[in-house]
Amino acid sequence: MGEKIIKMGGIHPPDIFGLREGKLQLLKNIFPKLKMIARGEELIVIGDQEETVFFEGKFELMLAHFERFGKLTEENILEIMAHDNGCVAEVFTDEKNGELLLYGRNGMAIKARSPNQKRMVASFKKHDMLFAIGPAGTGKTYTAVALAVRALKNKEVKRIILARPAVEAGENLGFLPGDLKDKLDPYLRPLYDALRDMIPPARLATYLEDGTIEIAPLAFMRGRTLDNAFAILDEAQNATESQLKMFLTRMGKSARFIITGDITQIDLPRHQVCGLLNAVKILNHIKGIEFIFLNEKDVIRHELVTRIIEAYEHRGKGEER
Repeated sequence: MGEKIIKMGGIHPPDIFGLREGKLQLLKNIFPKLKMIARGEELIVIGDQEETVFFEGKFELMLAHFERFGKLTEENILEIMAHDNGCVAEVFTDEKNGELLLYGRNGMAIKARSPNQKRMVASFKKHDMLFAIGPAGTGKTYTAVALAVRALKNKEVKRIILARPAVEAGENLGFLPGDLKDKLDPYLRPLYDALRDMIPPARLATYLEDGTIEIAPLAFMRGRTLDNAFAILDEAQNATESQLKMFLTRMGKSARFIITGDITQIDLPRHQVCGLLNAVKILNHIKGIEFIFLNEKDVIRHELVTRIIEAYEHRGKGEER
């Protein structure tokens, strides 16, 4: 007799075992000679040693399938059991619908959909640092976060660092209720929202707790070296020249950086120089750094967003509408 304790690595047990452990019962039916006991994020398997080892391999494939596709159905389990090599597909491209980055929660396919989003994905295969600049709704932040999550899942990096300048956009930070974290969370909320689309809640909570994923104000990056990390600076138009230089020089070994921003929504005081605008002038010829400029054709929100962007651009050029 043998006993195996299989850890689920932060995956929420109902995602694997099903509601009321329906999928666990399916496994028990497939392996009637094994005794299976689910305890939190562990599965204890007792039985013949050779069969428990075989089961462990299949169960690891189940976990890998969930990690890849964000869901695990009874049909998936049966397919894994029926094939020697399981059914975890290494699929990254879909020529018909754009490049597939990863599968998010509930199996949602997260893809690069617009022309410049696809350019971001293609360019990041060749460059360790990428600037994605464009108006609201063009998916630059969402695509950047998807690239980071994919790199973490593929073990290309060990952690993700997401930063934003805590610049007041018409509101006064000091009058917000709560402690420092409570005051800063509203500025970082879009990053949390993107992550929740891509990572199961229990796994995301684990990543945030153990520091695998860190979301912090830009000022917290000072003095650090980010090795084996995927770092994103969002809303970079609100970073000063010295702040942006500070962030860019945090880049350590085996690190990847994406900087996103919208130069039409600068909230810095008038006397401060926008670091993002300055970086476009200074860094645009450096090998290893790529600049991609998104526009209204990349907007994936409501169609009115495209019209609003066009209207403001025309007004800025002195045109009447």
